[in-house]
Amino acid sequence: MVQTRTCDYCGDDIEPGTGTMFVHNDGSTVHFCSAKCEKNADLGREPRDVEWTDEEPEGET
Repeated sequence: MVQTRTCDYCGDDIEPGTGTMFVHNDGSTVHFCSAKCEKNADLGREPRDVEWTDEEPEGET
């Protein structure tokens, strides 16, 4: 069965055949659903500080 992945930045599902997988020199992998997520991660932005991600600060609904 085809496996879907989860974006490590925003938490959205990544459909098979889409997205980007980045492999660090130590062998760890990071999955991104879009260039938007990849660029925000490269800029050092925290997912909890960006409104469009699924990562919400505690206490907010």
